[in-house]
Amino acid sequence: METTEQSANKSPTPNQTPVNSAASPNAHDKTNKYIVNTDKSGELTVTVQGDLTQQEKRAVFITVHDLGCNHNSFQEFVNSPCMTEIKERSCFIHIDVPGHADNAEALPDSFNFPSLQMLGEDLVTVLDFLHVKYVMGLGEGAGANVLARFGLAHPTRVLGLILINATGSAASVLQSFKTKFIQWNNDDIAQSAESFLMYHKFGHQLVGDNPDKEKIVTEYQKRLRSSLNSKNVGLYVKAFMNRKDLTLKGCKVDVILITGMLSPYASMVEKLHRDIEKEKVTMLKIERAGDVLADAPAKVAQSILLFCKGQGLLTSVVMPGVDRGRAFSTSSGSFDGTNGTRRLSRGISMEDYDKPNIRRLSIINNEIKK
Repeated sequence: METTEQSANKSPTPNQTPVNSAASPNAHDKTNKYIVNTDKSGELTVTVQGDLTQQEKRAVFITVHDLGCNHNSFQEFVNSPCMTEIKERSCFIHIDVPGHADNAEALPDSFNFPSLQMLGEDLVTVLDFLHVKYVMGLGEGAGANVLARFGLAHPTRVLGLILINATGSAASVLQSFKTKFIQWNNDDIAQSAESFLMYHKFGHQLVGDNPDKEKIVTEYQKRLRSSLNSKNVGLYVKAFMNRKDLTLKGCKVDVILITGMLSPYASMVEKLHRDIEKEKVTMLKIERAGDVLADAPAKVAQSILLFCKGQGLLTSVVMPGVDRGRAFSTSSGSFDGTNGTRRLSRGISMEDYDKPNIRRLSIINNEIKK
């Protein structure tokens, strides 16, 4: 996989190839890095996976990572076998929050780490810099909270939100962490950002009589310390713990909330679901899973595909277990106004069939103008 880098000093045009970029046989495997300066959040490192010059024929996702990781967590998920067909027809804009790029230096003491609200509002700067019209949001944990705020602030730039372990308030999480985590290993692990991250990521595996506790801690600590700056990680944790309550009431875009039944945040995701208009939200709870991207990636990929199809995206990607030839041969070539179904023309290419349906965005625009 090739990687190139370009600063935000010169904004790319839609057809501009980033500096030092070379041709790639598979456009969806190419990655380009950019540094984007924002008004409130400072510099964001942006990794683009795929060919944005084809965005009119692709689904474009923007991802924001959780605490204790960076863009690599979503890039690894996108590169997993269960995401192959989605990746081939999509572009991904992976965001690193300040100081979370690989091997980044510690942020200076004078730097005011942005709130989750600021991060969410500033994501539109990334879209403008890359000349991207609208995106599908995909976030986990703290990143899901950031993307929810982005969707509320800029609904006309968002086709939908896929939020994994999205939470609205912090108090009960901190209380749960103090009771459950400290009871497990009160003397050996200091009360720090790193110890909070353990419970945040692996809470379901760190309580009870799990014989793999020590292994989980050791492997995660090694991974956490290998490429991330611990001071910067702590600043993101602090921003997460200090976040203001989030409500999705009045949200103008469709949302799917995903959590695992073993996740320490499952009850908080349920609370967020109760407070939103049900015609705008779908909730998925995955059994026997806590960290759903690691424990059940295929189920997450399937839910992403179903949700995207509902937004008029990735319509040529056939669901697992459905024969591709049979699926397309039964389609005619028109939009049936009597029942609202969209059918595939025999002569249309799959790339054209994957073009986003932006009718919903035009409706939102009209509502705002009123």
